[in-house]
Amino acid sequence: MVRTYQERLYWHIRKMVLVHDDANDVLQNTFMKAWKGLDNFRGDSQISTWLYRIATNETLSFLSQKKARMMNSFEDVEELMLQNLQADTYFEGDEVQLKLQKAIITLPEKQRLVFNMRFYDEMPYEEMSKILDTSVGALKASYHHAARKVEDFLIKE
Repeated sequence: MVRTYQERLYWHIRKMVLVHDDANDVLQNTFMKAWKGLDNFRGDSQISTWLYRIATNETLSFLSQKKARMMNSFEDVEELMLQNLQADTYFEGDEVQLKLQKAIITLPEKQRLVFNMRFYDEMPYEEMSKILDTSVGALKASYHHAARKVEDFLIKE
């Protein structure tokens, strides 16, 4: 299970948390939670959908905790994410990708999640709906708003 889904889940998480070490921590928590809950997997959906849901919940939980810690220390979350992004060697030399990531950072968490799942993972809305427990219509609207915000950001840059 780990070998099959590790890379896809890592990048799903990494696009949200941006920092390699944080993504690895969240990924490890995801697989630990999946392993502990394997007996409860009913097979109502594909195992990949179930794992994406766990990874998504773990990622959002991690981001909420990080935001709470930063609120206590009065740091600007978006500014810190931008600094981490600019320091990331993954984006060295790829100015277009860096600008796109800067635009994506400005999105609210849920819109960022929907945008990443649709734009990068090319995930069908129906599968996203199962993972996020949200209607297809709401996901389409969220993606449309996110894409417009990203486009506006890129035009201004």
